[in-house]
Amino acid sequence: MTAPSTAQGAILVTGAGGLAASAVVRAFVQSGQPVRNPAKAARFAAFPLVEVVEGDMARPETLTRALAGVDRALLASSPDPHIVEVQTAFIDAAAKSGVQHIVKFSGLSAADVDSTFVFADMHAKIEQHLERSGVGWTHLRPSQFMTEYLREWPTILAQGALFLPLQDARLVPVDVVDVARAARLLLTTPGHAGKTYAMSGPEALSMTEIAERVTDAVGRETRYVAVTREQRKQALLAAGVPPFFVDALDAQAGERLRGAESVVHPETHTALGIRPTTFAEFARRNAGAFLGELAYVGLT
Repeated sequence: MTAPSTAQGAILVTGAGGLAASAVVRAFVQSGQPVRNPAKAARFAAFPLVEVVEGDMARPETLTRALAGVDRALLASSPDPHIVEVQTAFIDAAAKSGVQHIVKFSGLSAADVDSTFVFADMHAKIEQHLERSGVGWTHLRPSQFMTEYLREWPTILAQGALFLPLQDARLVPVDVVDVARAARLLLTTPGHAGKTYAMSGPEALSMTEIAERVTDAVGRETRYVAVTREQRKQALLAAGVPPFFVDALDAQAGERLRGAESVVHPETHTALGIRPTTFAEFARRNAGAFLGELAYVGLT
């Protein structure tokens, strides 16, 4: 958890050990604002503006110190079968501590009431709990992160291919750096209470187009190979991914195949004055990561 101090009070960022929330922390540090951080994300302690504190959202009794003096909070945590219980418990603890505003880090699919993707349903339940909590709220709903494609580096390196069960679906991946900048602004500027912000990348891309942009970035041919959903499930299970997550990812693939994430949402970038990052720019910045040579490059 992290908390930059402001005239209105501290701002807490939960889940700072994860990709998205850690990018938010870096956005705060880059802007020169002090940050409070949990022990499990202690790598941020190297920054002079970072204060390390203990806090576990799964154990609300540990949050007293982390929430002390907090006026606003970003609610984010890693995907987990217990995310509803963990995040609603945090909301209740925040309300009890006098937090005035929570920005809920959600997902574009949370808006789909017919979704079969379990995490879409979970995020929707948490959003509803937050809206009933008496705490001011804002929902930030990003689309698929561009970083999802970095997971495919082993087959990109070994076979020059992306093996995904998405046929000719078009998706609108967003750079987590853009999302982090949006989250910081939602936490530090007025006028966002009671609003929902959908956020995507600037283009609807097919997997073939994704592969072409990776090819241009890494300097070696990368093809898109469409596999079946069952083939993908078996590959994930063989890699040791827990069945709960394999089933969730399979349902997500089904949602994407029916076009659930094919619409570009430029409105949040526009409203907050953030220039949208293209996938080509992201791929060039992370060319080494696509070949397994370097770590992901986000905010520096």
